[in-house]
Amino acid sequence: MDQIKSMMNERFSRFDTVDYLKTENDVAAYLEAAISEAGDDPKLIGRAVRAAARALRLHVTSEGSGLTRG
Repeated sequence: MDQIKSMMNERFSRFDTVDYLKTENDVAAYLEAAISEAGDDPKLIGRAVRAAARALRLHVTSEGSGLTRG
């Protein structure tokens, strides 16, 4: 019973692909994988492109400020 209560109190952070796209090469590999896996699902490609755009914006912003994302 204590184990169940403990599990019910678990908190998880939201997964964000962008957290793992640290370089332009990461973004390119991610997009290639998404396109090859998407099949007939244009929504998957759309989500991948949006994530890539967000990652690249963060990359450009951090380069301009001298900060790192890692």
